[in-house]
Amino acid sequence: MNIAFVGCGFVFDIYMKTIRAHPELQIAGVFDVKSERMRKVSDYYGFRTYDSYEALLDDPDIDAVVNLTNIGSHFEVSKKALMRGKHVYSEKPLTTDLAQSRELFELATAHGVRLYAAPSNIFSDSVRTIFDAVEKGRIGSPRLIYAELDDNPIHLMEFEKVRSATDAPWPVVEEINEGCTFEHVGYHLVWICGLLGPAVSVTAFSSELLPAKSPLVAGLSGTPDYSVASLSFANGAAARITCSVVAPRDHRMRVIGDAGEVSADSYRHYQSPVYLETFSKRSLSARKLHTLRAHPLLGKLFGIGGRRQKLVKNWKSAAVEKDQQMRSSLRQRLIEFVRRREVYAQDKLVGVAEMAREIEADEKQFLSPDFLLHLNELTLLIQGAGPDGVAVKPTTSFEPIGSIPGSIRP
Repeated sequence: MNIAFVGCGFVFDIYMKTIRAHPELQIAGVFDVKSERMRKVSDYYGFRTYDSYEALLDDPDIDAVVNLTNIGSHFEVSKKALMRGKHVYSEKPLTTDLAQSRELFELATAHGVRLYAAPSNIFSDSVRTIFDAVEKGRIGSPRLIYAELDDNPIHLMEFEKVRSATDAPWPVVEEINEGCTFEHVGYHLVWICGLLGPAVSVTAFSSELLPAKSPLVAGLSGTPDYSVASLSFANGAAARITCSVVAPRDHRMRVIGDAGEVSADSYRHYQSPVYLETFSKRSLSARKLHTLRAHPLLGKLFGIGGRRQKLVKNWKSAAVEKDQQMRSSLRQRLIEFVRRREVYAQDKLVGVAEMAREIEADEKQFLSPDFLLHLNELTLLIQGAGPDGVAVKPTTSFEPIGSIPGSIRP
């Protein structure tokens, strides 16, 4: 599939970290309203550039547009591409208004194309392994999910100094003004709703706790930097998601059943180790002892924390197993090795690859329009809950999406 990127900022270079793992995706060109940014990307990667977005859309060789623009531009950029008969893969959130998101899917249908959206971490090996354990009944019936997305105290991290491979600055101002919920909650919503189905009610609270997050943003921004949401599902299960840029980094995923628990350390590491614990009176009672809680290796002798599982791989697992950049020095390869092993290993292009595979095979859209609309609505409800909180029933729903396609079980 021939694709073109719109938006050449910081996240573009993250997409490019795994480009060599996706030979089926041919990058026809890139465009950014900031010509200097576009030139740097072109000089670094050798990609063709366009004089305007309209010129990109006029290119008959382009099958799909990958929309990496800022959140406020998502709707207009995606709308123009759909109206010109291009498939679209959009970064999250799809739009900032549910009615606009509905309009985009209606346009896609009217013009015979498809609209897809991030995040893509549902296709990761760690999430596949969690799904596999639940589907096989290894923890009994799933009853409760705890999902953490604390991303470090932003005011202490000096993100103003962070640059990408092509010298794009980390978008501090946009991240603060849009908020951690808009930017992050989808990473957990996508796999939770994929596993449990649509949420039937949402109880949420959001607030701004840090008065000064960056020298580039004076005082309060007016956007929540903390949110918590409790979701209930038709099968009686519940989930709690916490987002913040206030607390130290914590990205854990835990699915608790009536017979055990399956968990992973990070949604952001696509091969994060997955542990499965089968509950017993012995292991549950052992948790009462401070010494066993304080010394995990000792605690494991009593079954606390469970056993590490063999990961369920997929057709794109190699994307995060070795350096897949187009160009990298020895120093960069060493840095990437450490990053993949210790920090995070994402393949943001896998969502685009799945889109291309489904379209080529004329398969039904796995992450269906109804599913993506539901995620969009939940994101908006949690972001907008405010300090008084909300308790609401979503207006959207979807048919359960089933097992994740392409799994290669050990």
